[in-house]
Amino acid sequence: MAQDEKNGTGLPVDDDEPMYVISIAARLVGMHQQTLRYYEKVGLIRPKRTGGNIRMYSNADIQRIRTAQRLIDELGVNLAGVDIILRMNEQIRRLQAELEATRAELDRLRATRLPAPYRNGPAS
Repeated sequence: MAQDEKNGTGLPVDDDEPMYVISIAARLVGMHQQTLRYYEKVGLIRPKRTGGNIRMYSNADIQRIRTAQRLIDELGVNLAGVDIILRMNEQIRRLQAELEATRAELDRLRATRLPAPYRNGPAS
């Protein structure tokens, strides 16, 4: 969640909440609107659509665009490479969350005290 943004209710805004029309998103990332449309066409970003088919970009979309910009401008990665890197980063995040959940469950199970095994006295 975005820590410093509010949705008018005083509550934090979810990073996936569509908030920006394409003109604002383009200004935020310093790109032309047509570049954002192209990024959508090649699958780098997936902005949500309103009932009137207007693209709405979330903070997560803006961050994804900025990451793509950095990969292209600073590292010389092409769009196909950017797509692969972004998908791998998403997969890593999902796997890390799954690992954290698994570790928490393991810790919970380890904390559960099991009863001592039943013994029928000495064997004859």
